[in-house]
Amino acid sequence: MQRSRILTLTLFTLGSLAGLLMTQSGLYAQGRGGRGGGAAAPQNAKAAAVFDPTGYWVSVITEDWRYRMVTPTLGDYQGVPMTAEARKVANAWDPDKEEASGDVCKSYGAPALLRVPNRLHITWQDDQTLRMDSDAGKQTRTFHFGDWKPAAGAPPTLQGDSTAQWERGGGRGATDGSLKVTTTHLRAGYLRKNGVPYSENANLVEYFDLIKEPNGDPLMVVTIITTDPTYLTQPFVVTSQYKKEASDAKWKPTVCSAKW
Repeated sequence: MQRSRILTLTLFTLGSLAGLLMTQSGLYAQGRGGRGGGAAAPQNAKAAAVFDPTGYWVSVITEDWRYRMVTPTLGDYQGVPMTAEARKVANAWDPDKEEASGDVCKSYGAPALLRVPNRLHITWQDDQTLRMDSDAGKQTRTFHFGDWKPAAGAPPTLQGDSTAQWERGGGRGATDGSLKVTTTHLRAGYLRKNGVPYSENANLVEYFDLIKEPNGDPLMVVTIITTDPTYLTQPFVVTSQYKKEASDAKWKPTVCSAKW
Protein backbone atom coordinates (compact mmCIF):
# COMPACT_ATOMS: atom_id res chain seq x y z
CA MET A 1 0.00 0.00 0.00
CA GLN A 2 2.79 2.40 0.96
CA ARG A 3 4.74 1.63 -2.27
CA SER A 4 1.59 2.18 -4.32
CA ARG A 5 1.00 5.60 -2.71
CA ILE A 6 4.62 6.64 -3.29
CA LEU A 7 4.39 5.57 -6.93
CA THR A 8 1.15 7.50 -7.37
CA LEU A 9 2.63 10.67 -5.82
CA THR A 10 5.76 10.32 -7.94
CA LEU A 11 3.77 10.02 -11.16
CA PHE A 12 1.60 12.98 -10.12
CA THR A 13 4.66 15.12 -9.37
CA LEU A 14 6.35 14.24 -12.66
CA GLY A 15 3.15 14.99 -14.55
CA SER A 16 2.74 18.36 -12.83
CA LEU A 17 6.37 19.26 -13.50
CA ALA A 18 6.03 18.33 -17.16
CA GLY A 19 2.89 20.44 -17.44
CA LEU A 20 4.60 23.40 -15.79
CA LEU A 21 7.58 23.14 -18.14
CA MET A 22 5.29 22.94 -21.16
CA THR A 23 3.38 26.02 -19.98
CA GLN A 24 6.55 28.02 -19.40
CA SER A 25 7.91 26.93 -22.76
CA GLY A 26 4.72 28.06 -24.45
CA LEU A 27 4.74 31.41 -22.67
CA TYR A 28 8.36 32.00 -23.61
CA ALA A 29 7.70 31.16 -27.24
CA GLN A 30 4.68 33.48 -27.31
CA GLY A 31 6.72 36.23 -25.65
CA ARG A 32 9.24 35.94 -28.45
CA GLY A 33 6.57 36.06 -31.12
CA GLY A 34 5.82 32.34 -31.27
CA ARG A 35 2.72 30.31 -30.59
CA GLY A 36 4.39 27.60 -28.53
CA GLY A 37 5.74 24.34 -29.82
CA GLY A 38 9.39 24.75 -28.88
CA ALA A 39 12.17 27.25 -29.42
CA ALA A 40 12.46 28.89 -32.82
CA ALA A 41 15.67 28.71 -34.82
CA PRO A 42 17.86 31.85 -34.63
CA GLN A 43 17.03 34.43 -37.29
CA ASN A 44 19.32 36.81 -39.10
CA ALA A 45 18.77 40.53 -38.54
CA LYS A 46 16.91 41.05 -41.80
CA ALA A 47 14.44 38.25 -41.09
CA ALA A 48 14.02 39.36 -37.46
CA ALA A 49 13.34 43.03 -38.30
CA VAL A 50 10.57 44.58 -36.20
CA PHE A 51 9.84 47.07 -38.99
CA ASP A 52 11.05 47.77 -42.52
CA PRO A 53 13.48 50.73 -42.54
CA THR A 54 14.44 50.37 -46.20
CA GLY A 55 13.67 52.86 -48.93
CA TYR A 56 14.05 56.58 -49.48
CA TRP A 57 13.38 59.03 -46.66
CA VAL A 58 13.37 62.84 -46.51
CA SER A 59 14.03 64.87 -43.37
CA VAL A 60 11.05 66.72 -41.90
CA ILE A 61 12.44 69.71 -40.01
CA THR A 62 9.92 70.92 -37.47
CA GLU A 63 12.25 71.97 -34.65
CA ASP A 64 15.62 73.74 -34.31
CA TRP A 65 15.03 75.27 -37.73
CA ARG A 66 17.55 78.05 -37.19
CA TYR A 67 20.30 75.55 -36.40
CA ARG A 68 19.52 73.09 -39.16
CA MET A 69 18.34 75.05 -42.21
CA VAL A 70 20.81 77.93 -41.99
CA THR A 71 24.31 78.28 -40.57
CA PRO A 72 23.96 79.52 -36.96
CA THR A 73 25.96 82.57 -36.01
CA LEU A 74 29.21 82.23 -34.10
CA GLY A 75 28.40 81.94 -30.39
CA ASP A 76 24.81 80.72 -30.82
CA TYR A 77 25.04 77.49 -28.81
CA GLN A 78 21.65 77.50 -27.10
CA GLY A 79 20.47 74.10 -25.95
CA VAL A 80 23.82 72.32 -26.07
CA PRO A 81 25.32 71.37 -22.65
CA MET A 82 28.87 72.44 -23.51
CA THR A 83 31.93 72.40 -21.32
CA ALA A 84 34.15 75.47 -21.07
CA GLU A 85 36.66 73.78 -23.37
CA ALA A 86 33.93 73.14 -25.94
CA ARG A 87 33.01 76.83 -25.97
CA LYS A 88 36.64 77.72 -26.49
CA VAL A 89 36.84 75.39 -29.49
CA ALA A 90 33.53 76.59 -30.92
CA ASN A 91 34.49 80.25 -30.58
CA ALA A 92 37.51 79.57 -32.82
CA TRP A 93 35.31 78.20 -35.64
CA ASP A 94 36.31 79.62 -39.03
CA PRO A 95 34.33 78.17 -41.97
CA ASP A 96 36.37 80.05 -44.57
CA LYS A 97 39.55 78.48 -43.23
CA GLU A 98 37.93 75.04 -43.35
CA GLU A 99 36.74 75.59 -46.92
CA ALA A 100 40.24 76.63 -47.93
CA SER A 101 41.80 73.54 -46.33
CA GLY A 102 39.16 71.17 -47.69
CA ASP A 103 38.20 69.99 -44.20
CA VAL A 104 34.49 70.59 -44.76
CA CYS A 105 32.74 67.42 -43.57
CA LYS A 106 32.98 67.92 -39.79
CA SER A 107 29.24 68.60 -39.46
CA TYR A 108 28.38 65.42 -41.40
CA GLY A 109 29.65 62.90 -38.85
CA ALA A 110 27.31 60.35 -37.30
CA PRO A 111 26.24 62.51 -34.30
CA ALA A 112 25.07 65.30 -36.64
CA LEU A 113 24.27 63.61 -39.96
CA LEU A 114 20.59 63.10 -39.19
CA ARG A 115 20.28 66.77 -38.21
CA VAL A 116 21.36 67.85 -41.69
CA PRO A 117 18.58 68.61 -44.22
CA ASN A 118 18.94 65.49 -46.32
CA ARG A 119 17.50 62.40 -47.89
CA LEU A 120 18.41 58.91 -46.77
CA HIS A 121 18.53 55.71 -48.75
CA ILE A 122 18.45 52.66 -46.47
CA THR A 123 19.14 49.17 -47.82
CA TRP A 124 20.23 45.77 -46.55
CA GLN A 125 23.89 45.35 -47.53
CA ASP A 126 23.57 41.73 -46.40
CA ASP A 127 21.38 39.82 -43.94
CA GLN A 128 23.33 41.20 -40.96
CA THR A 129 24.16 44.73 -42.14
CA LEU A 130 22.01 47.79 -42.82
CA ARG A 131 23.45 50.48 -45.05
CA MET A 132 22.36 54.13 -44.81
CA ASP A 133 23.37 56.61 -47.50
CA SER A 134 22.85 60.36 -47.17
CA ASP A 135 22.62 62.51 -50.28
CA ALA A 136 23.84 65.53 -48.29
CA GLY A 137 27.58 65.15 -47.90
CA LYS A 138 27.60 61.83 -49.77
CA GLN A 139 28.03 59.98 -46.49
CA THR A 140 27.51 56.26 -45.81
CA ARG A 141 26.86 54.54 -42.49
CA THR A 142 26.73 50.79 -41.88
CA PHE A 143 24.88 49.19 -38.97
CA HIS A 144 26.23 45.77 -38.01
CA PHE A 145 24.10 43.19 -36.20
CA GLY A 146 25.28 40.11 -34.34
CA ASP A 147 28.83 39.59 -33.10
CA TRP A 148 30.51 41.89 -35.63
CA LYS A 149 33.83 43.41 -34.51
CA PRO A 150 35.64 46.38 -36.12
CA ALA A 151 39.06 45.91 -37.64
CA ALA A 152 41.83 46.28 -35.07
CA GLY A 153 44.02 49.34 -35.43
CA ALA A 154 41.80 51.19 -37.89
CA PRO A 155 41.72 54.99 -37.48
CA PRO A 156 38.54 56.71 -36.24
CA THR A 157 36.14 57.92 -38.93
CA LEU A 158 33.34 60.46 -39.24
CA GLN A 159 30.73 57.69 -39.20
CA GLY A 160 32.50 55.53 -36.62
CA ASP A 161 31.78 51.87 -35.92
CA SER A 162 28.10 51.08 -35.44
CA THR A 163 26.53 47.98 -33.93
CA ALA A 164 22.79 47.43 -34.10
CA GLN A 165 20.06 45.40 -32.47
CA TRP A 166 16.29 45.13 -32.68
CA GLU A 167 14.42 46.00 -29.49
CA ARG A 168 10.91 44.58 -29.33
CA GLY A 169 8.04 46.27 -27.59
CA GLY A 170 8.46 49.88 -28.69
CA GLY A 171 8.38 52.26 -25.73
CA ARG A 172 8.63 55.48 -27.75
CA GLY A 173 5.33 55.28 -29.61
CA ALA A 174 6.26 52.51 -32.03
CA THR A 175 3.91 49.57 -32.40
CA ASP A 176 6.42 46.74 -32.86
CA GLY A 177 9.74 47.94 -31.51
CA SER A 178 12.86 49.93 -32.24
CA LEU A 179 16.18 49.73 -34.00
CA LYS A 180 18.95 50.61 -31.55
CA VAL A 181 22.30 51.70 -32.98
CA THR A 182 25.41 52.29 -30.87
CA THR A 183 28.35 54.12 -32.48
CA THR A 184 31.91 54.49 -31.19
CA HIS A 185 35.40 55.12 -32.63
CA LEU A 186 34.38 58.49 -34.02
CA ARG A 187 36.61 61.10 -35.55
CA ALA A 188 36.06 64.51 -33.94
CA GLY A 189 33.47 66.73 -35.60
CA TYR A 190 30.64 69.20 -35.07
CA LEU A 191 27.22 68.75 -33.50
CA ARG A 192 26.08 71.92 -35.24
CA LYS A 193 27.24 73.73 -38.33
CA ASN A 194 28.74 76.62 -36.34
CA GLY A 195 31.56 74.64 -34.78
CA VAL A 196 29.89 73.12 -31.68
CA PRO A 197 32.35 70.25 -31.19
CA TYR A 198 32.29 66.62 -30.19
CA SER A 199 35.55 64.80 -29.55
CA GLU A 200 36.95 61.37 -30.39
CA ASN A 201 35.77 60.34 -26.92
CA ALA A 202 32.14 60.79 -27.95
CA ASN A 203 29.69 57.88 -28.02
CA LEU A 204 26.38 57.85 -29.86
CA VAL A 205 23.18 55.89 -29.21
CA GLU A 206 20.23 56.17 -31.59
CA TYR A 207 16.72 54.71 -31.50
CA PHE A 208 14.86 54.43 -34.80
CA ASP A 209 11.09 54.09 -34.43
CA LEU A 210 8.47 53.77 -37.14
CA ILE A 211 5.09 55.35 -36.49
CA LYS A 212 2.05 56.07 -38.61
CA GLU A 213 0.81 59.57 -39.33
CA PRO A 214 -2.97 60.18 -39.12
CA ASN A 215 -3.25 59.62 -42.88
CA GLY A 216 -1.38 56.32 -42.59
CA ASP A 217 1.93 57.51 -44.03
CA PRO A 218 5.04 56.05 -42.33
CA LEU A 219 7.19 58.44 -40.31
CA MET A 220 10.58 57.41 -38.94
CA VAL A 221 11.50 59.13 -35.68
CA VAL A 222 15.13 59.00 -34.59
CA THR A 223 16.17 59.76 -31.01
CA ILE A 224 19.84 60.78 -31.02
CA ILE A 225 21.83 60.68 -27.77
CA THR A 226 25.42 61.92 -27.79
CA THR A 227 27.68 61.61 -24.76
CA ASP A 228 31.14 63.16 -24.65
CA PRO A 229 33.17 63.57 -21.44
CA THR A 230 35.42 66.10 -23.17
CA TYR A 231 32.93 68.59 -24.61
CA LEU A 232 29.52 67.84 -23.04
CA THR A 233 28.48 68.22 -19.41
CA GLN A 234 25.59 65.78 -19.90
CA PRO A 235 24.09 63.73 -22.75
CA PHE A 236 22.87 65.84 -25.68
CA VAL A 237 19.49 64.48 -26.78
CA VAL A 238 17.64 65.50 -29.95
CA THR A 239 15.08 63.90 -32.25
CA SER A 240 14.82 63.94 -36.03
CA GLN A 241 11.93 62.87 -38.26
CA TYR A 242 11.94 61.33 -41.72
CA LYS A 243 9.04 60.85 -44.11
CA LYS A 244 8.99 57.93 -46.55
CA GLU A 245 9.28 58.79 -50.25
CA ALA A 246 7.96 56.62 -53.05
CA SER A 247 11.08 56.74 -55.23
CA ASP A 248 14.52 58.23 -55.77
CA ALA A 249 13.13 61.01 -57.97
CA LYS A 250 14.38 63.73 -55.59
CA TRP A 251 17.63 62.04 -54.60
CA LYS A 252 20.42 64.55 -55.18
CA PRO A 253 23.90 63.76 -53.84
CA THR A 254 25.85 66.88 -52.88
CA VAL A 255 29.33 67.32 -51.43
CA CYS A 256 30.05 68.52 -47.89
CA SER A 257 30.18 72.22 -47.16
CA ALA A 258 31.46 74.15 -44.15
CA LYS A 259 28.44 76.47 -44.24
CA TRP A 260 25.05 76.54 -45.92
